Amino acid sequence: MSTLPPITVSRKDRDRIYKLLDNMPAHNEVAEGLYDELDRAEILEEQDMPDDVVRLHSKAHFTNEASGRVYQLELVMPADMAGDHCVSLLSPAGAALLGLKVGDSIEWPVAGKPLRLRLNAVEK
Repeated sequence: MSTLPPITVSRKDRDRIYKLLDNMPAHNEVAEGLYDELDRAEILEEQDMPDDVVRLHSKAHFTNEASGRVYQLELVMPADMAGDHCVSLLSPAGAALLGLKVGDSIEWPVAGKPLRLRLNAVEK
């Protein structure tokens, strides 16, 4: 990965994500990436989370920098997927978005190719 932007995750989300990851089979590329992200994240209490940071159940407005396509999707746990307006935390895009601040870009590996996303806005 290229230089990674700093990320911020709430303690509540971190604990939920660890519980999910700890019950997954070993050697899952996205899960391993999420462990790395959580290890480097600044962890804050829910009430201290900035409004411009992607967390579980916020709607992320982001651009796929390779295609230029813009998305507006809610970041959810896999069990909460309902329709095409959501992105799972366990998808490459969902894992990449967690903890990003508006204006940040990130490069996330997907099958040997980088997925480059830029966060444009966040809605709670």
